[in-house]
Amino acid sequence: MTPNPTLAELDTPALLLERGKVKANAVRLRSHIESLGSKLRLHVKTAKSLEVTRLVLGDSPAPITVSTLKEAEEFAQHGYRDILYGVAFAPAKLARALALAKGGVSLTLVLDSVESAAALVAAFKPGDPPMRVLVEIDCDGHRAGLKPGDPRIVEIARVLAASRAPVAGVMTHAGDSYNCRSIEAIRAVAGRERDAVVTAARQLRDAGFDASIVSVGSTPTATYADDLTGVTEVRAGVFVFFDLVMAGIDVCKVEDIALSVLSTVIGHQREQGWILTDAGWMAMSRDRGTAKQPVDQGYGLVCDEEGRPIEGLIVVDASQEHGIIGHRSGDAARLPDIPVGTRLRVLPNHACATAAQYESYRVLDGTPRVEAAWPRFSGC
Repeated sequence: MTPNPTLAELDTPALLLERGKVKANAVRLRSHIESLGSKLRLHVKTAKSLEVTRLVLGDSPAPITVSTLKEAEEFAQHGYRDILYGVAFAPAKLARALALAKGGVSLTLVLDSVESAAALVAAFKPGDPPMRVLVEIDCDGHRAGLKPGDPRIVEIARVLAASRAPVAGVMTHAGDSYNCRSIEAIRAVAGRERDAVVTAARQLRDAGFDASIVSVGSTPTATYADDLTGVTEVRAGVFVFFDLVMAGIDVCKVEDIALSVLSTVIGHQREQGWILTDAGWMAMSRDRGTAKQPVDQGYGLVCDEEGRPIEGLIVVDASQEHGIIGHRSGDAARLPDIPVGTRLRVLPNHACATAAQYESYRVLDGTPRVEAAWPRFSGC
């Protein structure tokens, strides 16, 4: 294969990334957050790529959020020093966390229980490098965290007060924003997200504890928040690529989606109304995040080789290696004649899950020729 192959020369399935769309998505969200007086702390779990992160944040390492210590370790090797590990911390992982701190990383951990706080204190040894802790707040009943006003928020701070990892503030994730069906509903969730952490931060301060970090985060609320008073940082990641779930709740347009899977037509079942490709769920992931939305996109929205959606076509089903394309109406007569060997692109339901199936991005920049291959990593 040539160093910069055309799409017609790529082995498929392949993960395509449009550089210009990533840059535009990043500029738009960062500008919005900064206009509200806060700052972006990019969540790198979506891209898991140094090159993508540099495209979004620039060459100078900026604060980031990670969801695995593997991500923290990878980015620490490239000079990123302000890292929030945004998942409730398990004390058994302390050795790896300490190794990062000893290497100069300012590492912030997340907890939401008194038991975890006590276990963390017990795991530290004299002379271990310091870290910080954020108490996770539940702003919508979506997942983890404590409700604002819960006395355990202050109790956690008391347990950690004299430890190597004192409380430095609060964080939350408005996961319920993914279930919204209007921009107004997302704005309302964003308001509740802000109010939850601002209230919890005040609770800590009133008890005499530090709450200098007030952190919120989800791509929908980051996009449509209209008041971030009291919020010091916003965590978001999927906005870098966007996907069909985000398009389905009007957080982006389909043409903003920067990620797609290049596939090849390998056969037909005309009586069934099917076009078969070489991109099954191993290429797309099993995520069916649009199934509960008003428009179900199956396993992905089908586009031509240039990335233009083909009217009515979605991946209606998938086995491990086969993608089954059909017309969303189910009418076999409406299926276009697409010959074997044709290259098609499929937009994903969930960018994080689809990207996780690949070792690299094939980067496009306005032409059908691949300009670079950017590696991505995996692991915990």
